[in-house]
Amino acid sequence: MVTRGLDDPTVPAVPNPDQPFAVRSKDVPLDPTRNTWAQIYLPRPSPPPDRKLPLIMYYHGGGFILISPASVKNHNFCSLMAARLGAVVVSASYHLAPEHRLPAAYDDAVEALRWVRTTDEEWLREGIDFSRCYLMGTNAGGNIAYHAGLRTCTTAVDLEPLRTESEVRLFNNQTLPMNVADLMWKLALPAGADRDHEYCNPTAGERSGEWERMRTQGWRVVVAGSGGDPLIDWQRKLVAELEAKDVEVVGLFGGEGDYHRVEILEPAKAELLLEKLKAIV
Repeated sequence: MVTRGLDDPTVPAVPNPDQPFAVRSKDVPLDPTRNTWAQIYLPRPSPPPDRKLPLIMYYHGGGFILISPASVKNHNFCSLMAARLGAVVVSASYHLAPEHRLPAAYDDAVEALRWVRTTDEEWLREGIDFSRCYLMGTNAGGNIAYHAGLRTCTTAVDLEPLRTESEVRLFNNQTLPMNVADLMWKLALPAGADRDHEYCNPTAGERSGEWERMRTQGWRVVVAGSGGDPLIDWQRKLVAELEAKDVEVVGLFGGEGDYHRVEILEPAKAELLLEKLKAIV
């Protein structure tokens, strides 16, 4: 067990159509036997019956061990995303480590996708264009979105990991110190795994077959990062690897003044990111 000391205020969903909000939201159960659930965000006004909206499956951050879809910052970001992109957003919960180590979060993420495809939920059944379905996540959620996507293509040791230049340069940054990142991975990865495990390092091992399926299935991959994020070198490396395999990929990288999760913590940065994503979604 881990003691979670983070102050993580939550906010209730707002399903009432009479409330003066640009986005309606509500909680829905995904798998009651596994106690998983999601918040759905529906932009207003509702589109005409002949116009269907894209779907964004969003997985929250928190280093695999913290936060929930109901967290205020996640709720605000998903509401903003639904409003600005004109999309239905499903923010899915997943089991947290270390009580539920990886791949538990990946399993839950894929189950959430299956639920979306088969549910009779009224907010989804009639209004979604399933040819425009996007997986997205912040922080650990980006990792979860990536691995959930790979799965759909195919239906803790104390070793000090090698550091990239950005990890060394930003080792003690306030947003994501490297010792915190190491601890989160240690608590989340399967017991005995190190930072070179495929769950942590998406370029580790032989991925040619998976990336070839991405290419042939017409994936468009977006990797967003910040120059002040210690993980920026890994993000750029993933973009380069995908480009080398002819996967359609776009890198959206901010400057040194930005930092890890800046789009969640600063509304102005969220607006900038969503404006770029609008051209893609």
